[in-house]
Amino acid sequence: MSMPLMPGRCRHWVLSLSLCGVVVLAGCKKDAIDPAAPASEPVAALQQLARHVADDDLVGYARASVPADQYARLEAAWAAGHSRWPLTELPLDGQLLPLLANLSQPDAPQRLQRSFKAQIAGQAGQVRQAAHSMGLFGVQYLRNQADYSEEERAHYVQLVEVLSRWAGAAPLTDKQRATTTITLLTATASTTGLSTDAQLQAAGMEQSLRQLGPFLKAVKTALASYGLPLDTSLREVRGELVSQDGDTAVVHIQYPLASETIDAQVHMTRRQGHWYLTRVLEDTDALLAAADAAKAEQDAAKAAEAEAAASVKDDASAPAKP
Repeated sequence: MSMPLMPGRCRHWVLSLSLCGVVVLAGCKKDAIDPAAPASEPVAALQQLARHVADDDLVGYARASVPADQYARLEAAWAAGHSRWPLTELPLDGQLLPLLANLSQPDAPQRLQRSFKAQIAGQAGQVRQAAHSMGLFGVQYLRNQADYSEEERAHYVQLVEVLSRWAGAAPLTDKQRATTTITLLTATASTTGLSTDAQLQAAGMEQSLRQLGPFLKAVKTALASYGLPLDTSLREVRGELVSQDGDTAVVHIQYPLASETIDAQVHMTRRQGHWYLTRVLEDTDALLAAADAAKAEQDAAKAAEAEAAASVKDDASAPAKP
C-alpha cells in the first residue's frame, strides 16, 4: 500500500532538518566504551575534529583534517576554482549556496513564515508520516548503493533510522519554534555575505569558513530547539583503539544522537606524525589530483595561446619577401 506524502516544501523542511544531524562516520555495533579510559592518539585526533565543529571553528576543523602541506594545496586549489573543500564534506553540500541565497533575500522571513503556515502548521500527523516515509526511502536508497562499504552502509542506515524517529517525534509544526528558527536563520545567513560561488572564490577558503561559522552555530541552535543537540553529540564522542598496524588504525567510537547512541568504527591514517580520517585523506588526495590535472591543462592551454600569439607577431614583423 502506498503511503501518503506531504507537499514537496514540507518534505524538504523535514528532510533538511533531519540531514543536518548526520555525522559522516562508518559504523557497527559494539559494547559501551569507558569514558574514563585514556584516549589513544587516533582517538584524540578524532575527538579534536569533533570539538572544532562543536566550537563552530571550521578553519580549525579544516586544518586538523589534513597535513599542513595538503592544507596549503587545498587553499591554492580553492583560489584557482578547483575545490570547495571542506564544504563538499557537508550533507547536501550542493544546496548550501542556494539555501544561503534563499535565506538572505529581504523578504525571506515573511515568505518562509507564509510557507510554514500554508504547508506545515497544524499538520503534525502528516509530518510524522513524512518522516517515517523518508526514513524508509533513505534506508532503501542506501541498501541499493554500491559506493559504500558494508560498514558504511550499516552505519548510514542506523543514522537515517535514528533521524527519522527524531523527526517523527520533534515539534516541527510548532509555530513559535518555527518563527524563532526562521528569524535566526535568515538573520544569520544575511551576515555571511556568501550566497554565490563567486563570493566563495573572492573570499578564499579560510575567510569563507570564518564567515560560515556563525551560520553553523545558528543551524545547531535551531536543531537543538527541536530536540537534536548536535553540540552534545560532538562533545561526547567516546573512543577506543581497536587495532593499529603501523600508520593505519581502526577506532571504535560512540556518541549520542537524538536520545540514542550511535556506534561507529572508523579508519585512521598517520601522516607526518599525526592521525587523520582515512576517508578524508582519500577524498582530498583525489581532489588534489584532479585539481593538479586541471591546472596542468590550463597551463598548457595558456602556453599554446602564448606560442600562437608570438608566432603571429613574428610573422607580422618579418620582412616581406621580394
